[in-house]
Amino acid sequence: MNARREGSKECDLDSLVIFGGSASSDLTDRICKYLDVQLGRATVSRFPDGETLIKVDDDVRGTDCFVVQSTSSPVNDTLMELLIFIDCLRRASAKRITAVLPYYGYARQDRKSEGRTPITAKLVANMLTTAGAHRVLTMNLHADQIQGFFDIPVDHLTAAPVLARHFKDREERDRVLVSPDVGNIKFGSDFASRFSSELAVIHKRRLTGDSTVAVKIIGSVEDKSVMMFDDMIATAGTVCEAAKLVRAHGAKRVYAAATHGLFAGPAVERLAAAKLDEIVVTDTIPVRPEVLKQLPELTVLSVADLIGEAIRRIHEHRSVSALFV
Repeated sequence: MNARREGSKECDLDSLVIFGGSASSDLTDRICKYLDVQLGRATVSRFPDGETLIKVDDDVRGTDCFVVQSTSSPVNDTLMELLIFIDCLRRASAKRITAVLPYYGYARQDRKSEGRTPITAKLVANMLTTAGAHRVLTMNLHADQIQGFFDIPVDHLTAAPVLARHFKDREERDRVLVSPDVGNIKFGSDFASRFSSELAVIHKRRLTGDSTVAVKIIGSVEDKSVMMFDDMIATAGTVCEAAKLVRAHGAKRVYAAATHGLFAGPAVERLAAAKLDEIVVTDTIPVRPEVLKQLPELTVLSVADLIGEAIRRIHEHRSVSALFV
């Protein structure tokens, strides 16, 4: 069908087919609604022993296929489903296959932190390529260098425009952007420039895999509204320790925002106890109903339009970089 959208030229989407994996079905529906295209039909089933079977119900020969699947919890199941989906489309003679990973699982295993450990982010890149993906579209990788793990094109989106828009309308003249750890300075600096605000940085020390302690803050937060932006909230140790530290230094309001809301392990309990003024995440990962119930201060923003526009531009061989502003 031909889709027309205000503000963009007429575009032919006849050869575009979008499929949604089980981890991103709602997000895929919203993407298809934005593009005004029908969702590709496929059946995902499980054998009694847990093996995944995928049957594509549409003719995809010669088409431009996009498979939307966040490799979130359970990460091994969702990753395997994505690989099988790609292999299925390749064997069905799709012209091009783009793996759309709103959240890229295993991204934190991007280097050898000690001897005799894997670089699993690179392994996942190899697996996606071997399965038959011609291109990858993803959002806010934990480390930018993961793009270099691929020998196929990678379009790396940022949710910064979506998150920034949410806070832009507020009259917070006394706000300060706080990077909850040193490794997040680049992400925090981007938001600081968007808001023309000062940037403070927290130095943290990791105690265990899910426990950190905020040691020192570089910059002033006294009598200010603190906004913390990160790529993800996993166990929430970093953001909660940072919130405790800025409150101790006189912050009057504390907001936390992240692209990916994993809410793993003790995250919900920690966030509830932290009593943040607002927590904002996007729908790259579906938020469980019980999390929404326990965290009334939680806001979920959609990145469907952003991903949908990126898909349109990739399909039409146009630049994606215009979406970064």
